[in-house]
Amino acid sequence: MKQFFTQLFTGKDNSTIDLGRILWAKMCLVYCGATIFAIYKGQVISYEMWGVGAGALLAAGAGGLALKAKTEPTE
Repeated sequence: MKQFFTQLFTGKDNSTIDLGRILWAKMCLVYCGATIFAIYKGQVISYEMWGVGAGALLAAGAGGLALKAKTEPTE
């Protein structure tokens, strides 16, 4: 399990911590947590708009990682 998280949050070399990946994962967790809190408080959730927001969040994170892909250490 430790190896899984290490590979998930590091760059190509699997040893340099990647802040972009950490922030991306954190924002996804916050997005889901805010949704759960809103449902708990009784707010009505539009699943279509939720999906659009989640897709935008994932696309923005992937775009950010793609922009900095050439700056990652290779080894």
